Amino acid sequence: MLLVRVLPSVAFVAAMLCAATLAADAAETAKQTAQIDLTQWPLGDIASVRDDPFGVLVKYGYTLFSDTANQIGPTVADPARRFAGNNLACGNCHLQAGSQPYAMPLVGVWGQFPQYRAREGAVDTLEDRINGCMERSMNGRSLPPLSREMRAFSSYVRWLSTGIPDGAKLVGAGTLQIKEPARAADGGHGAQVFAQTCAPCHGMDGLGQRAATGAGYQFPPLWGPDSFNSGPGMSRLLTAAAYAMHNMPIGTTFSAPVLTEEEAYDVAAYFIGQKRPEMANLDKDFPVRLQKPIDTPYGPYADQFSPEQHKFGPFEPIRAKVRELAAQSRTEKAGEPDNGSAEPDRAR
Repeated sequence: MLLVRVLPSVAFVAAMLCAATLAADAAETAKQTAQIDLTQWPLGDIASVRDDPFGVLVKYGYTLFSDTANQIGPTVADPARRFAGNNLACGNCHLQAGSQPYAMPLVGVWGQFPQYRAREGAVDTLEDRINGCMERSMNGRSLPPLSREMRAFSSYVRWLSTGIPDGAKLVGAGTLQIKEPARAADGGHGAQVFAQTCAPCHGMDGLGQRAATGAGYQFPPLWGPDSFNSGPGMSRLLTAAAYAMHNMPIGTTFSAPVLTEEEAYDVAAYFIGQKRPEMANLDKDFPVRLQKPIDTPYGPYADQFSPEQHKFGPFEPIRAKVRELAAQSRTEKAGEPDNGSAEPDRAR
């Protein structure tokens, strides 16, 4: 009788061990597949999109993305559709129709929302994020949530994200961190880099080159009245430097940069230091002050450093102070996103 009672227990334990092993294997597999490398991700062809209701919206979203000025820009015939306040295209920053790694790609973005956004201090929807771009990078106004334009933009992002699991870790998203020099940026040197490397496309005056036909630009302005305003991430030095190093001149990719880190750092300081449209109410951004990126060029700040140092560096003293304050207050995600670092272990 004792043997009869023991054997089921052994079998039960063995079954439980087997189940635990399978569960661990499944968890490990899930963990592995949750990371998507966008530098290797196969992209769909917009020409293959069908003409069903979803496909029609996807293709309209692609058109809005690549031909923004002629579709919803400030000179379109219907005043009600003048949502963008400048003649940029979304694709001027999100390169290759939003698919180029480390050029702020939209591939996989569908599954990243809703997400907490420090700039608003709230959980944002994808539509909130799109309107953030409309109001800042496009210096315009929000799209109505149920408008055809908003549905088209979100459908295009969804199509770009086909096959990527929701919440996946995206390698190649955003911009690629740089190792910034341990000094303030030198705009004078940046002007020299701009003249040599950037001006052939963007012009010595930084006002870009217009498209051959219609509104829009072949090469966008980097400052001036038709550029992005003072509110988007590209107005921050470390973000601008990371973007420039790994994507510029046009045709450059992250794996073969043309600019050095010092050149990118200084040229970014040069062009973010130029005049551009001012966005109102920026003091309301980042209500949790310690979550404000260290290179945000406008206050208020949680630390004692000046707007000038926040704009042009050096950034390591700010970074260290923000860490100290964050540890004291147990604030998460302090000083992020931080697209540069003077520390070797955080370099690319």
